[in-house]
Amino acid sequence: MLESLITSKTRIKLLLKFFLNSNTTAYLRNLATEFGESTNAIRQELNRFEDSGLLTSKINGNKKMFRANTGHPFFPEINKLLLKHSGIDKIIDEVISKIGNLSKAYLTGDLAQGKAGNIIDVILVGTKMDYEFIARLINKAEETTSLKVRYISIRPGEEKKYINKEEALLIWSAEK
Repeated sequence: MLESLITSKTRIKLLLKFFLNSNTTAYLRNLATEFGESTNAIRQELNRFEDSGLLTSKINGNKKMFRANTGHPFFPEINKLLLKHSGIDKIIDEVISKIGNLSKAYLTGDLAQGKAGNIIDVILVGTKMDYEFIARLINKAEETTSLKVRYISIRPGEEKKYINKEEALLIWSAEK
């Protein structure tokens, strides 16, 4: 669906990279290697995003590091659109919000880092979860999204042991 609205594949990759997880930072050559594209094509898109205020940059040594501008008025809307595009919104609606005794849920893996993927990795933080119920919900979500969902569950307080905050995205919290 997103491909019909935005015709530049490089632009879509950059949107996923920076706007799915706002903690993501990257520089030009790193992006060129990751995407397998020329630095010139990526530079043009980065400049467009920066000129529009969607990305901010900071010089770190000899590298210009880019990051999503979370203060931009369109940031929340772009983030929601990308969650829908990636299928994460369905996982939240069909699985995470229906699990009892859940305190938080994190997205990890490729999608949390803004990379396209066929697998949604989730860490569930809670106690006394009904794993048979979770399995049924995940099967339903996998059918709906056509993506594979992998999850692990941990107890509250174990987050520091299993979750790298720079590479994980909090997608649900009971505290909201």
